[in-house]
Amino acid sequence: MIDRLLQGFTDAFASAQQLLFESVVQPLAFALGLGNLVEDAYDATGWLLVGALQLVVMLLGFRALERWRPVEAVTDRAAVRVDVIYTVIHRLGLFRLALFFSIDPLWDMLFGALSYQGLSAWQLDAWLAPAWPGLTDTAWFAFLSYLLVLDFIDYWLHRAQHAAPPWWSLHALHHSQRQMTLWSDNRNHLLDDLIRDSVLVLAARLIGIAPGQFVAVVACTQLLESLSHANVRLWFGPVFERVLVSPRFHRLHHSIGLGHESQGRGTLGGHNFAVLFPMWDVLFRTANFERRYDPTGIRDQLPQEGGRDYGRGFWAQQWRGLARLVGRG
Repeated sequence: MIDRLLQGFTDAFASAQQLLFESVVQPLAFALGLGNLVEDAYDATGWLLVGALQLVVMLLGFRALERWRPVEAVTDRAAVRVDVIYTVIHRLGLFRLALFFSIDPLWDMLFGALSYQGLSAWQLDAWLAPAWPGLTDTAWFAFLSYLLVLDFIDYWLHRAQHAAPPWWSLHALHHSQRQMTLWSDNRNHLLDDLIRDSVLVLAARLIGIAPGQFVAVVACTQLLESLSHANVRLWFGPVFERVLVSPRFHRLHHSIGLGHESQGRGTLGGHNFAVLFPMWDVLFRTANFERRYDPTGIRDQLPQEGGRDYGRGFWAQQWRGLARLVGRG
């Protein structure tokens, strides 16, 4: 039943991608003299379509939740508008396009060289087959397996973002939003995103995830991350709160003196690093399931702590992140 639903959605998406590509993207590529990139443009069309679908869900679903039970009134709409810019850049594939021209060719060369030497990527689903006979042939099991592995890696990347001062100097931009909303997930320094996304793409290739499955895993992860950042007073109950990251669970990660500081002492560390599944926080003792909704931000933004400025506009935020990285911000 689940496999049939997934297959039906996959077929419908492929048809929509083909239609959008043939009617809009392909003619535009030839008109711009980019006919040599038509094959890559087809892949880009998939990312564009996924992003557009995500934006529809965010606007119609998650925004309705924020109006239903907001944690706080949004008073700094200018800051939220900047977050919208970050979201559009990432969800409509502009950041993926930049990776295509900069980083992806390096991975292609690396894996091409390894393949030439007779070394192929490890196949996660094939490795699981003996232990789970029958299940590995199902689409949902493969999808969930890849989702779990990449989420586990993402948990440790997130821990590293908070543990390593140079990386925190970039990642701090994400935490500097004092008005957290469904748009805040992509409020990141571009160099921070480049490091994290490069590692995840490399990991995906190493475990043998197919391109289509990778798009689905990324889309699912991004959508649930948008929900976890939403300005909504929502938790999933005593059981499911430990199954999937909720807006309450993740808001504590952003709370001043709680989420990104060890016991509120101003040192790097914190709680609730999981991106999708809280079990990683439970296993590695970083979980905090208190039912509380605190102000978000970073301690040094407070007037009594110096009122550090993380920038108001997109370019100011990017510049200040680099300045912090070299010790001048």
